[in-house]
Order: sequence, then C-alpha cells, then structure tokens
Amino acid sequence: MNLLKKNIIFSDVSKLKGVGKQLSKYLKNRKIEKVKDILLNLPYSETDRSKIINLNNLEIGKIQTIRVLVKKLNFPRIRNLPNKILCEDKTGKIEIAYFNSREGYLRKIFPINKWIIISGKITFFNKKYQITNPDYVTTLDKEKYVKQVIPKYSLTKGINEKKYRLISEQVIKDLPNVKEWYEKDFLKKNNFLSWKENIITLHKTKEGQDNLSRSYKRLAFDEICANFLVLSENRKKIKKKKKNKFFKSFLSSKILQNLPFKLTKSQEKVLNEINEDLKSDTRMFRVIQGDVGSGKTIVSLLAIANVVESKHQCALMAPTEILARQHFYLVKKIFFNRNIQIEFLTAKTDLRKRKEILNNLKDGKIDIIIGTHSLFQKKIDYKNLGLVIIDEQHKFGVKQRSDLANKGGNNCDVLLMSATPIPRTMMMSLYGDMDISKIMEKPDKRKKIITLSKPEKKINELWSFIKKQLDLDNQVFWVCPLIQESAFLDYSSAKKKFDLINKKFPNKVGLIHGGLNKIEKEKVLNKFLKKEIFILVSTTVIEVGIDFPNANLIIIENANKFGLAQLHQLRGRVGRGNKQGICILLFKEGLSKNAIKRIKLLKNSDDGFYIAEEDMKLRGFGDIIGYQQSGVKNFKFADPVIHEDLFLLAEEYIKKRNIDVNESKYTFLLKLFDKAEIINQKID
Repeated sequence: MNLLKKNIIFSDVSKLKGVGKQLSKYLKNRKIEKVKDILLNLPYSETDRSKIINLNNLEIGKIQTIRVLVKKLNFPRIRNLPNKILCEDKTGKIEIAYFNSREGYLRKIFPINKWIIISGKITFFNKKYQITNPDYVTTLDKEKYVKQVIPKYSLTKGINEKKYRLISEQVIKDLPNVKEWYEKDFLKKNNFLSWKENIITLHKTKEGQDNLSRSYKRLAFDEICANFLVLSENRKKIKKKKKNKFFKSFLSSKILQNLPFKLTKSQEKVLNEINEDLKSDTRMFRVIQGDVGSGKTIVSLLAIANVVESKHQCALMAPTEILARQHFYLVKKIFFNRNIQIEFLTAKTDLRKRKEILNNLKDGKIDIIIGTHSLFQKKIDYKNLGLVIIDEQHKFGVKQRSDLANKGGNNCDVLLMSATPIPRTMMMSLYGDMDISKIMEKPDKRKKIITLSKPEKKINELWSFIKKQLDLDNQVFWVCPLIQESAFLDYSSAKKKFDLINKKFPNKVGLIHGGLNKIEKEKVLNKFLKKEIFILVSTTVIEVGIDFPNANLIIIENANKFGLAQLHQLRGRVGRGNKQGICILLFKEGLSKNAIKRIKLLKNSDDGFYIAEEDMKLRGFGDIIGYQQSGVKNFKFADPVIHEDLFLLAEEYIKKRNIDVNESKYTFLLKLFDKAEIINQKID
C-alpha cells in the first residue's frame, strides 16, 4: 500500500487494513480519527520482550518472553473457571490461563507437543508460575516479531498492544517520501532529520519519549511553524489597502485636555502607535496588552474619538452585558456635550429599540455602538464602520479575528484589549498575526494592593477584619476554587462557604458560580455593583475585567491551587477606587516548596508580565490554570517553556522568507496539524 498515492494519510482510520467499525470507534475514543493521528500518537514508554527467559529464571510481575513446549490443555466444564494450558521447557513448568476464550481457538494456537513463543506478565498462583491472557502466542518462525523492544502507547478500552501494533506498523512501514518544506541547509544546520526518517525514529526509538530529543524537537518545530504560517498568512491578508480614510485632526488631543489625570508614558506610546495605524494606508490589526489597572480602556476610547472625528463609526464589544454597560457609561461621560451619537445593544435590548438601533446604524446616524456579541450578528449592517474594539477577548482564535476583520470590510481597523499578561512565547503563538502594544506602567494614583497570606486554620481571625471593612462601607470578594464539595479534592465549596458567611453577616452576602446562567450571574453582579450586597462569594467567574470601585478586600481560599497569573488577575478586582486594596491568600498547611515560592512571588510583585513569565517557568505551560480552559493551549508537542528556542527559531525562519503557503509542500504540513482550513479562509 502506497499511502501517498492512495492519499490515505489524511483519511479516516477505517480505511486501514484490519480496522473495522468497532475498532474504529475505540480509536476515535482515543482521538485517533485520521491515519495521521497514528503518526502523531507518540509512544510514552516501551516494553522489552527481546530476551527469551528460561522458566527457572522468571521474575514475578514482569512482562517476559518464553519459548515453551505445549504439554496439556485443560478445559473445565464448570462455568467461570479459566481454561488452562500446561507448558514447559528443560528448566521448569508454567501454566497459561484464559478467561472467556473459545476452545477451538486455543487448540489452534496451542498445538500439543509443539514449541511456541509466549509473551506476557508473569504471576505466581497455586505454587505455579502463570501467565493470564498472554499478549502474544506465536509459532517459532514468527519469533522475531515478538522478540523486540516494543513501543508502548497510551491506549483505551478495546485496544490492546497487539492490535494497535498491527495498525501503527502498517502505517509507519508504508510512509511516503514527502517533499520537504525546509531547505536542506536549514535541516543540516539545526540537526533535523527528514520528515519520514523523523517520524520513524520517534516511533522506533526512545526519542519519541523525550521532548528534548532531536526527533521530538523537529516535530515540535513543525507544529510551531504550521501555527506561525497561519498567523503570517492571516496578517498578509488583513494588511490590505484602506479606502477613503484620512485623519486630518485628532479629537483625542482635545479630550485629553479635559481629563482629570495625565496619561502615563506607556499609555502615550501606545496611543501614538494606534494613531499611526489610523493614519496608515494599511489596516490596523493590533492588540493592547496591559496589566490589571494599567488604563487600556481610556487609550481605546481616545482611539474611538479619532475615528469618530473622521466621520466613521466605532463598535466596542465586551464579553458580558455588565462590562459593556460600564463601558457605555464611561463613553457617555468622556464624550459628553460633543454631539456624538452613542447607543447600547445586547441580546436583552427590546425588539422595538433594537429595530431602531439597527436602522440608525445602517443609515450612519449612530457614531459609537457598545454592546456584547450582538454587535456582530449577520443581520447588523454598518454604514461606514471604521474601528472595532474587542475587550477581554483572549478566547478569540484566528478564525474569529478574521470574521471580525471582515465585518467592516477593507476600511475597518481592529483593536483587541487583553488584561491577561502573557509570556512572550505564548504571545507569539496567539497574536503573531497582530501588532502588539504593551502598557507596562500603572497610573500614579493607583495604590499597590497589599497582599497577605494566612493559614486556613486561622480563618476565624478574619471575621472581625471583614466586619471592620463593612463598617467602612467597603465590599468584599471571597473566592473558592470549586462549586460543590468533592470527595476526591480537598477544596472548599462556594455554596458551603456562602452558608457560613451568610450566618455571620445576614442579608449582606451573594453567591455566584459557573453553574449559574449568564442572566443569573449578571443579576448577582449588578446587586453587588449597586451595593445591595456587600460580600460576594464566588468561583473564578469574577476574573473578567469588571470594575467594582467599592470592592477593596479579596480573600482567596486554597490560594496554592491557583496559578500565579490567575491569582494576579483575581487580586486586580480590588483597589480600583481611591481606597487601599487588600488581598488575603488562604492556604492549607504542608505546602510544597514550589507552592510556597509562588505565594512569596505574588506577595513581592505586582508586575503581571513578570508574574506570567514566572508562573509558566514554575508550573509549566500545560499546567497554567486558565490558559488551557480558554483555548490558549493550542500545541500538542511544542511547549513555550521547554522549546522557547524553537519558537524564536520559527519566528526568525518565517520572517526571513517570503513563504507562499499555497505551495503543496506547505499544504501537507498544514493538514498534518489541522491548519489548512484556516489558511483557506477569505479575509478580504
């Protein structure tokens, strides 16, 4: 079978020999759906069956291979008793036991007085060595097939090593010679094997188990390059000429004169970068990265002012209604008395008002529209949309960003805002198609949040402190990691904690968690915002950048169970007004050295970018809480911590070459890592 001619590498696994309907189903449970998934399913260990062991040298509990003579078959007629085969060699005897096996099948593979090869796990039962349901039973002429160091794969119910080996070996044996996408000199310089040789090495040697081995690094580099090629192509498509968009003056300079504060140098720098984009003849596709409380929103509103001045519409989208409404009130305040039409649109907007807004947008009577995802539904038409701003949208992938860029046509700039500081290597893989601006400083008036830690056994000492905060008219967040009690994890339950705190402070406590729907969550958050409740017991849903200026104390239970970056985000929910913010980290006794180090690091620093880098170093990319759930972890093999050098190499490789992703050699690479469909999208 020639895999390339039959184009089977990207076909369903059911096309393979020996893969029927049931086995195909089992493989798909293991996320092995296409033939390529077998190539990318690397062994995690190996089983040594290479030595023939005499029966007097067997080791209990080990997988071993024996050459034995079949002496006797015993098929008891009593139900549930195993079938047994007695075998021997010149040094001893062993019993082979089978449960639920057909007599005819066993007679065929265990012919009396014939020598055979058996491999399986050795046990000891009734003073006899025994192998139950051996992995391999074969004739001497097939001894070489069993006597090997065999790769061990993570499998699922219904697939054993023997079955999977037959499948994987037929795929690896018939691998085609694929045309390389890298130059020979580049492969040689970086000590990379050819693609085919590399895949074979990953499956046939220990290199597939070592993420720093030469072959593994080639595979990780392939994955990074596939990702970066998509981002690079996306950038090329988006950076198209604008139409009829000229900025003769900047309204932002007039608004700045009326603000009660001055921009930080960092804010000024970012605003200048945005203004240069607005004046440019290519479209802006930029993300503002800013730490909690660094003032990203005001910079984006100044950008809006400049676009409105040029007689174009602006759309500002937030992930929740409550955050969108906060933006709406701030925009109204900033643009007060400037004859600028501002509207608010969400899924809750009544039909009559909605119809009026849609008509006015189409006719160009609305300058600024603020809302949630409703702003980008198919039915909404803008007369001359000039700028789209997306707040807190780190969940948006390349496809969604492309869709947003399409909404306003060639004349629309796109600006994303993210309050989640991301390490450099992750930034490259997330926003490689965008220009990146960073606001590194915080406004002078913003006080550094005091961060304290306390053992959970001293929790009773907090009640008087909380009462004092309530007496000062301050509000409190109390964060728990889980919604309900778990028998397996020693986490506090938000529901249980709510009952406890409510007894101590009756009618002052609210509860919010992931089990509530969007409307229920926003109802509770609004009560907190309006000071109808003073303590909000919550899971991490409060993390998104809603501004509660009256909340000055946050207590985080089991703080050691959170990632550093997430703790920093949670801490940033308080101290957003003029009062001093306080964060108390509760932890259980017996913390690991790593957990102690993380808590100390958080207490000593309020730099979100530094914290994010340290978090990734300490916990590893795959373990950073919040990243994987939000879709940021988009690599199977590459790791931004371990393979930082490969990320930098891939960035350099693509920047130096004018790569045409439509070449067939790149098609293979992109299809291998499920990126081809994204590349084929139209972004104009």
